[in-house]
Amino acid sequence: MGEESVRGILNSFGITEKESEVYIFLARHGVLKCGEIAKGMKRHTAQIYRVLKILQNKGLIEATLESPTRFTAVSFETIINLSIKAKQDEATQIEKTKKDVLDYWKNIGQSRLEDSPEKFVVIEGRNKIYPKIAQMIKDTKNQFSAISSVRSLLLADQFDVFDVANNHPSKSKIQFRFLTELSSQNVNAVKTLLSNAPAAELNFKGRNPNAGLKLSPQMVIKDNEETLFFMSPRTDTSASKEDVCLWTNCKTLVQAFTAVFEDLWNNSTEIEKKILELETGKPTPKSLIFNDEKTAQKKLQEIVHLAKKEILILTSSSGLLDLWKSAPFICNKVENGVSVKIMAPIVKQNFETAAKLSEFCEIRHVPTNYCETTIVDAKHLFQTNSRGLNPIDSEGTACFENIFYSDDLEYVETVKTALNEIWKSARSPSAVAVESIIRPYGPPVFPVPQDGLLAKTNDTIIDIRPPGSLTEKDVLNKIINAKRLVAENPAKDPSRMYASLAVASIHPPEYFKLPDILIWATHVDKHSSFGPEDYIVVYQRLEASNRSDFVPVAIAGDNPNSIPVLKMAYAGTPASQNHHLVKKDELEIRVHGNTLFAGWTVPIPLYPSDVTLPPACILIEGYGNVKTLGFSSILPSGFKFVIEENYFDSFVTFFHPASKYSGPGTDAAFSRDCIITNYPPPNRNVP
Repeated sequence: MGEESVRGILNSFGITEKESEVYIFLARHGVLKCGEIAKGMKRHTAQIYRVLKILQNKGLIEATLESPTRFTAVSFETIINLSIKAKQDEATQIEKTKKDVLDYWKNIGQSRLEDSPEKFVVIEGRNKIYPKIAQMIKDTKNQFSAISSVRSLLLADQFDVFDVANNHPSKSKIQFRFLTELSSQNVNAVKTLLSNAPAAELNFKGRNPNAGLKLSPQMVIKDNEETLFFMSPRTDTSASKEDVCLWTNCKTLVQAFTAVFEDLWNNSTEIEKKILELETGKPTPKSLIFNDEKTAQKKLQEIVHLAKKEILILTSSSGLLDLWKSAPFICNKVENGVSVKIMAPIVKQNFETAAKLSEFCEIRHVPTNYCETTIVDAKHLFQTNSRGLNPIDSEGTACFENIFYSDDLEYVETVKTALNEIWKSARSPSAVAVESIIRPYGPPVFPVPQDGLLAKTNDTIIDIRPPGSLTEKDVLNKIINAKRLVAENPAKDPSRMYASLAVASIHPPEYFKLPDILIWATHVDKHSSFGPEDYIVVYQRLEASNRSDFVPVAIAGDNPNSIPVLKMAYAGTPASQNHHLVKKDELEIRVHGNTLFAGWTVPIPLYPSDVTLPPACILIEGYGNVKTLGFSSILPSGFKFVIEENYFDSFVTFFHPASKYSGPGTDAAFSRDCIITNYPPPNRNVP
C-alpha cells in the first residue's frame, strides 16, 4: 500500500490533508516534541501545535506526561481495527436493543417529549454534520429553512441531503427554503442542483439576498424548533473538512436565528431571476457594466456631483478612509440639503475617520463582505466588488473593475429598500473602543490605549511588557509545554488558566429592552488548575453608581471547582453574589480558527434582579494580524492577574430573540491563546 492509499483511507475517516501529513511524519520519525515536528516539516510551531491537538482529540496520536510533551503516532493498523470494531459494535448494539428501544419509545408520553431540556450539542466534521441535517429534514413537519454557501449546497448534494427531502413522505406539505449567494462563477453549479434535486411536487424555493450580501452565518432551521449553526468564519472559502456546527433546541435562540433568516428572505430575489440576471449580464434593460476605469470614474463622479436629495453609500473599511479625502465635498452637499448616509465596517484603522465624518453626515457600522454600492437620489445605482471604491474622489485607491450601473427605477428602488433595511439594523460607532471601557472591575485582556480610561488608573494596571519582549511563539511554547499549577487552597494558592477568551461590548437598540452590557466569555483548557470550563461574566453600566464604568453583575459557568476563585476575584460587586452553576449543555463556548462562539440556553439575571439576559449567543470574529501582550492587573478585591496572550481585534454579532445585532471591529477582541496566572490577595478567606 502506497502513501496515497494511506492518505485516502485517512481522508475517508475525516482526516484533513494537513492532519494526514503530520500523522505520517510522526509515524515515520517516532516520538517527537512539537518544535521538532515543526522543524522537520518546515512549518510554524503554532500551526503544528493546533494540528496535534486535533489529532490527539481524534485518537490518532498520543502524548507523553513529561514536560515538554512529546507525541507519538498510534499505529495505522490500530486505527483501522478500532474504526472497524467501533462500527461493528455500534451496529451490533443497535440491533440488540432495537426492539426494547422501540417498545420504550412508543410508551413515552407526548408530555415527556415536550419537556426535553434545552441544550447545545457540538458536531464536528462533514461526515457527522450532513447526516444530522438529513435527519432534521426527515423529522420536518412544516418548514425547513437554510442559509448556505454554494459550496455547502454541493456538499449536501454529495451526502444525498436533497434526496432525503425529495423522498420525504410529506414533501408536498412542507416548505423547503434556502438562501445562497450566486455569482457568475457558481451559477452553473446551482442550476445543476436545482434541476437534479427537487421533484415537481416538492415545495422548494431559493432566493439570493439583494445588495450583494455575503451570507453569514450559515444555518439550518427545522420547524422553528431546532437549529444547526455553522461556526465557519465570515471570510472562510476553504474546502476544509473540519467544519464545526452547534445544534440547539433552545426556543429563544431558534427564534433569534429564525428572525435573521426571515429578514434576509424578505429582502432577497428569487433565485431563478438572479440566475437570469447573471446569464444575461444585466438585470434590466437600462443597466450597464463598465470595464473601462476612466469611463466608470467619469460617470460615477458626474452623477454624485449632481445629487439633489440623497447619497447612500455602502463601502468597505478602506473605502471609508478614502472618503475622508472628500470631506469638504460631503460637508458642502449636506449644507445644501443633501442627505449623506455612509455604511462601512468600522475597525480600529478607520475608527477616528468615522468619528470625524459623523460630525457632518451619518455613519453606521455594517459587517464585512457587502458589495460596495452607491445610490444617488433613488435614481442611479453603482455597484462593484472592488475594495476601496471612492464614488466622489478620483484620487482615492479605487480599483474600477466590472462596475455595474443602473438607472432602472424599479431595480434601484429594490436595492435601496434593501439598503434601508440594513441601515435600520446598523448602529453608529461607539464613542470609545471596548479596550477603554472596563474600569477597575475587570482585567483588560487587550492593549491599554494611552488616552483611554484604563491608562489613568495606574493603581490597576502594572508591569506592562514592552513591545517585542513577548512574542506569539513565546506564548504558544508556554501552552505547548504547559504544566498544571495545583491550587489546593483557592484562598491562598496561585492558580493558572490556559484559555481562549473574548470580550464584547454590546449597545442594544431600545426594542431589545436590555441595558448596555459587556460580555466576557472564556473557554478554559483542561490543563488549567481547576480543569476545563466554559464561563461568562456579564458587565452592566449601573446608573446608581454615577459613573460610566461597566460593573460585573453576573457570572455563569459549568465548573463548580472555580466558583470560590471567581467569587473572590469579583468580591464587592453584584457578580460575587450572582453566580450560576449551569450544566455542560446549557452553556457552550467554542473556538474555531479566529472565531469564538458563546451561547447559553438559560436566562441570566442581571442587576437589579428584574432585568434578565435571555438565552442568546455571540459570535466573535477576529480580523487583521495577531498581536501579543503581557501585563499584570490588580482588581479592587486585591486579586492579581498576570496575563500573557495572543489576540485579535474583532467584530461581534449578538443573536438575541428580538433581532440580530452587529457591532464594529472596535467593540470586541479575541484572545486566541491566553495564559492567566491568578494570585489571591493575602489574608483573604474564600467568600
